[in-house]
Parts: sequence; C-alpha cells; structure tokens
Amino acid sequence: MSIWSTVGKVACGFALGTAGVKILSSKDAKKCYTNVTAAVYRCKDSVMETATTIKENCQDISADAKEINEKRYAKDRAQEIADAKAVLER
Repeated sequence: MSIWSTVGKVACGFALGTAGVKILSSKDAKKCYTNVTAAVYRCKDSVMETATTIKENCQDISADAKEINEKRYAKDRAQEIADAKAVLER
C-alpha cells in the first residue's frame, strides 16, 4: 500500500467526518431530532399511563383475592366450629 493511498483514505475520512458534522448540526437535522424527541416523550407518557393502569388493576386483583381468602377462611373456621360442636353433642 502506498503512502498516497493512505493519505487519500485519511483525507476522505476527514472530509466525510466534516460533512457529517455539518449535516448533523443543520437546522433540518435539529428539527428532525426535535420531532423524534417529542415522539419519544409521547411514547413515554403512553407507557407510563399503561403502567399505572396495570398497577391499579393488580392492586384491585390483590385486594379482591385477599377478600375471597378471608371469606373462605371464615367459612372453614365456622365449619370447624360446627364440626367440633357436633362431636361434643354426641
């Protein structure tokens, strides 16, 4: 590989890098970045709303499940007491 080939590759890389910085810092690019960022914020808000809804539903389910178990335990305990009374009455 000749030195001129290497120098040419470095010069091309420098030119592309400089052009890339110019393109990325242009008004159009900034407008694009702003729109993408706004879309990301909207998406985040939507995800947070969904997460809050799911969390609330999970809390409701948990409370309902605890209530069901409390009723079941009370029924089982009442049955145990009734069975014990029946044994004592014999």
